[in-house]
Amino acid sequence: MADDFNIDAIDEVIHGRVRLGIMAFLSGADSADFSTLKSRLQLTDGNLSVHLRKLEDAGYVEVTKQFVDRKPLTQAKITKAGRAAFGRYLQAMSALVDGQG
Repeated sequence: MADDFNIDAIDEVIHGRVRLGIMAFLSGADSADFSTLKSRLQLTDGNLSVHLRKLEDAGYVEVTKQFVDRKPLTQAKITKAGRAAFGRYLQAMSALVDGQG
């Protein structure tokens, strides 16, 4: 019902297409390296970095950087808070589709 519509139920941090893609990928994979995310989501380095930072700042993703065989390796992992926020996001979207949000 339109009377029940609540725009605040939609998490702005997750709702963007790229950040939603990152969260969806990480929710299934738990973690992924930068190159995998970049390739799977068809993003540039800069675009992926900006969106990972926004998710990291929200506490939804943990980003770690290390060197493996003298090459930089950046890993992104969904956090417990991120998994919970993604679940709430999916519930809010489902409620909107079902006309209950």
